[in-house]
Amino acid sequence: MHDAVIVGAGPVGLFLACELGLAGCSVLVLEREPEPGTPWRTAPLGRRGLFATSIAAFDRRGLLEPLLAEAAGLPRFAGADEPGRPRLAGHFAGIVLDAADVDLAALPFRLPSPVPDALMTSLDTVEAALAERAAKLGVEVRRGVAVDGLTQDGEHVVVHAGAHEYPARWAVGCDGGRSAVRRLAGFEFAGTAPQFTGYVALATIPDADKLNPGFTLTPEGMYIRMPAAGHIGVMDFDGGAFDRSQEVTREHLQEVLRRVSGTDMTLTELHLASSYTDRAMQATTYRRGRVLLAGDAAHIVSPLGGQGLNTGIGDALNLGWKLAATIRGRAPEGLLDTYSRERHPVGAWALDWTRAQVASMRPDPHAQAVQGVLRDLLGTREGTTYVFEKLSGTSVRYDLGSTRPLVGRTAPAFRLEDGTSLTDLMQDGRGVVLDFSAGAGLRASAAAWEGDLRYAAGPAENDLGFAAVLIRPDGVVAWAGERGPDRDSFERAARRWFGDASV
Repeated sequence: MHDAVIVGAGPVGLFLACELGLAGCSVLVLEREPEPGTPWRTAPLGRRGLFATSIAAFDRRGLLEPLLAEAAGLPRFAGADEPGRPRLAGHFAGIVLDAADVDLAALPFRLPSPVPDALMTSLDTVEAALAERAAKLGVEVRRGVAVDGLTQDGEHVVVHAGAHEYPARWAVGCDGGRSAVRRLAGFEFAGTAPQFTGYVALATIPDADKLNPGFTLTPEGMYIRMPAAGHIGVMDFDGGAFDRSQEVTREHLQEVLRRVSGTDMTLTELHLASSYTDRAMQATTYRRGRVLLAGDAAHIVSPLGGQGLNTGIGDALNLGWKLAATIRGRAPEGLLDTYSRERHPVGAWALDWTRAQVASMRPDPHAQAVQGVLRDLLGTREGTTYVFEKLSGTSVRYDLGSTRPLVGRTAPAFRLEDGTSLTDLMQDGRGVVLDFSAGAGLRASAAAWEGDLRYAAGPAENDLGFAAVLIRPDGVVAWAGERGPDRDSFERAARRWFGDASV
């Protein structure tokens, strides 16, 4: 019997598997697709944007290098001080953000870091890096396994696939928007109906110059001409009427693209095509008994703004250490319940973020009037910075019961004067105590949680005015001491997140 069975070997499932494997848990991952690396996972169709908090997660687990290698030469975030680089910082409802207008100094508690604030990568590259790490950690991945049943009691859960049964102490559905685990475990999935049908395709377009490059909003919707030849997207505000079970034909896509673009462009050949909608749905809770959900299984949004992958990585990072502590018998009471409590509001925000974009893109005079206002706002430094802060994830702050504004946020890129970085300290998946005042009495307290925490002391290049900080394994600041660390408050925070040190 495994400690955990994860259904779905996409980025979210594999990241979670690595987190559990890092903590010494036995993990089995079941994946329906027989082989990795389909055209929908590789560039250009599988290309996705990662933002600051996701990039920090990969960096702090030593997984960022393959992503940076692929990103070299691709459009990415670049500041005004990087001449010759694309000045792209994302978009809102097809309105492109100019990176030169992002005031990085205004982002909350941001410290200089050698890693970028955003980058482009592909699902295939992400999954390959995670799969390699998972294998090294002893995680077993079985492909070609379609889950069709699930039973649980107070102690165990059994995942069924045909004649095979996979018992475990816990099961996690990371199997996408049409999650079998979500359905079989009886999760309620609620949300809003679609406004449009979206299409993404690779095609031969001999007169592609009739289409504007990048995002183009029109009175009929929006189309996107990507940098790769023949890579196009289109959003048709038909109320989501196109049935996803239908094949997207060359004739149908050409008709839709002509109508939305207002051109007579021609598709002579359709190589790959798929459709989607902006249906925005979320599980009302992320846990039912011994079954949990993460990623698209827990929440689905349209691709607008690139929040799907980033929100899913955040789910896996938050859940991983909490589930591992529960499996190891080291979790304080209620720790696992904080997963849904912390991540559900983030998922709800992602749904509203995409709904707001869709509302402003509708092909009617009211929405188009809103577009004009948005363009004015996003043409300002304050407006661009606001949207970039939301996209980056740096605005996310969990309510951990503290009035100190750093608590509940992803930890900044602290670096000690001796060169030790927070990235160096978080590779093994433990929490971290950074004692900038060195000698404030935290060493002995931190030692009581040696199996869960790493202690590092010394002056920081920039301590942001804090004497010490306690950082959870997911990189979130759980406690901050501002005027000479208070051992009692530190120990209360440590017990809250890591349990009684005497146990």
